[in-house]
Amino acid sequence: MSPSLPAVSIGIPFFNAEDTLLDAVRSVFAQTHVNWELILLDDGSTDKSLELAKSIKDPRVTVYSDGQNRRLAARLNQMAKLASHDYMARMDADDLISPDRLRLQLEFLQVRPAVDLVSTGVCSLSNANEPLGIRVPPECHDVSPRSLLLANSGIVHASLLGKRSWFLRNRYREQISTGQDANLWVRAFSNDDLNVGFINKPLYYYREDGNVTSLKIKNAYREILRTILRESGHGFSTPDKTFAYLIILAKFMIAQSLSTFGSLDLLRKRRNRTLLSQDDKDFFISEIRNIQSTKIPQ
Repeated sequence: MSPSLPAVSIGIPFFNAEDTLLDAVRSVFAQTHVNWELILLDDGSTDKSLELAKSIKDPRVTVYSDGQNRRLAARLNQMAKLASHDYMARMDADDLISPDRLRLQLEFLQVRPAVDLVSTGVCSLSNANEPLGIRVPPECHDVSPRSLLLANSGIVHASLLGKRSWFLRNRYREQISTGQDANLWVRAFSNDDLNVGFINKPLYYYREDGNVTSLKIKNAYREILRTILRESGHGFSTPDKTFAYLIILAKFMIAQSLSTFGSLDLLRKRRNRTLLSQDDKDFFISEIRNIQSTKIPQ
């Protein structure tokens, strides 16, 4: 336990996630830091997701549902309003988090009061929970204007834990369906309000199968191009914007070609560093099994 650390609000927006939602919740109950509230935000599910969410009987868990499908950006803005604590974290309903995630992120922020947000590395999983690879930021990683415009800042959106006040003053564009995170980072940087730190450990477990689709990738690239043109203000030089626009346009064309020839999996493989050690694989598998064995009061 970590009694000296502050309480944190965790938000999980969900839409038709009946197969994965309870495992995501189990990974919250498995946290070594236990001073949390969990906000489950239904986005108009038509399966049994809402029923499963309401079956959880714990005073730290609250379920919200308005029957509407407003999409992720709107639910994240709603989460910032609903959160009771000064720190908030999020995760997706089809993912898992390491038992040490909240504790390590809170410890990071406690000794760095000028930092508003902290991101972590990622372990990507197959739908069968097989570790596929890891992505971690380098030591002393820092974001640059060019990396933000290239959507290559190292910020893992779903792994973020930060100050609620930051999310209240930096709202997501609710009309954006894909790439809303990269858009937000650019706008916050333009306002001199992107103080983010990094933990170079894979504390977030991302189920990648089915998430990296041709449509999502191409829509994300389109949104990045729009962000470069419309949102990159103070702090972004014209050469950086021109360079980033051309690179993203080239990536969009490559993704389109790979999609045409059925080779989109090449993009996913490039995102990860191969897990070379069997010990690493065994560690991740052990953590996942421990998460899945965690009891939820129902």
